[in-house]
Amino acid sequence: QVQLVESGGGLVQAGGSLRLSCAASGRTFTLYTVGWFRQAPGKEREFVASIRWSSGITSYVESVKGRFTISRDYGKNMVYLQMNSLKPEDTAVYYCASWLLGRNEYDYWGRGTQVTVSS
Repeated sequence: QVQLVESGGGLVQAGGSLRLSCAASGRTFTLYTVGWFRQAPGKEREFVASIRWSSGITSYVESVKGRFTISRDYGKNMVYLQMNSLKPEDTAVYYCASWLLGRNEYDYWGRGTQVTVSS
């Protein structure tokens, strides 16, 4: 199993920045990919960004490309989401999730951290 804990959310004005952190613990040697997802009120959860644990290859949803950057600290078992030029439509609960080696989907999730962007 892998445990994930998010932090770094908060209230920020449009155009501002936040950095989310995801601390991974447990069987981190089984990590394949770590992703960030978000869910706004009344909407379905959506993929935001992901990073391959060993190679560092990243992927982003189109709406955040050029504004968000996902990174990882391999030695500290941390994943970060740097969010710049935030927009009100980025307001959501952000979740960190892990996809383990040999699995077919993200199967461990954190509890989420709230990000609110005011206009």
